[in-house]
Amino acid sequence: MRDKVAIITAAGKGVGAALATELAASGYKVSLLSNSGGALKLAAELGGIGLTGSVTESSDLAKLVEATLEKYGRIDAVVNNTGHPPKGDLLDISDADWHLGLDLLILNVVRMARLVTPFFVKQGGGAIVNISTFSAFEPSLNFPVSSSLRSGLASFVKLYANRYAAAGIRINNVLPGYMDNYPESAENLAKIPMNRYAKVAEVAKTVRFLLSDDAGYITGQNIRVDGGLTHSI
Repeated sequence: MRDKVAIITAAGKGVGAALATELAASGYKVSLLSNSGGALKLAAELGGIGLTGSVTESSDLAKLVEATLEKYGRIDAVVNNTGHPPKGDLLDISDADWHLGLDLLILNVVRMARLVTPFFVKQGGGAIVNISTFSAFEPSLNFPVSSSLRSGLASFVKLYANRYAAAGIRINNVLPGYMDNYPESAENLAKIPMNRYAKVAEVAKTVRFLLSDDAGYITGQNIRVDGGLTHSI
């Protein structure tokens, strides 16, 4: 992975920061985005690029891609991480919040794919991993917007994988369960066969594998990293 270049969004804290740290330690040059300014500080520590912006803004994503290409001349990997979408009782969620969820959870991936795919095709390959959620296939009323739209993300990822596999481009979703950057409760722990939350570093290592050549025949998949939380086969 030495000298490969990775873009990571929502990389200022939590799992996004863990992803950036893991990839940088594995030899990637990293290009980071966050809306809090945290990406600037972390990028300085990791020797990468840091920008402040939102995954919901096409212009911010374009600036990130342009800055990465200007400095490094290539992009090998993209990790689409994002913030939490709105929550609430199912029918109380406003149209505006549903639209915000669409921008946060699906269109962020679509827009980034539009930006980087031509460069992946030109250089003969690339890899994308999207951070999704365990509730994409076992919808939870606690996370109605996330559950609904990330099921749609799974369909988009399968379509993209089929369309661009022959060009050497891979795309997968990682579906974490509860992670240690989320408040712990006895109720949630009781649902998890491993009886603990995931460490964000564990999720980051799974992403690193999926971006690597060792995962070269894996595309269009939804990989659960949930400690056995979900029940479906």
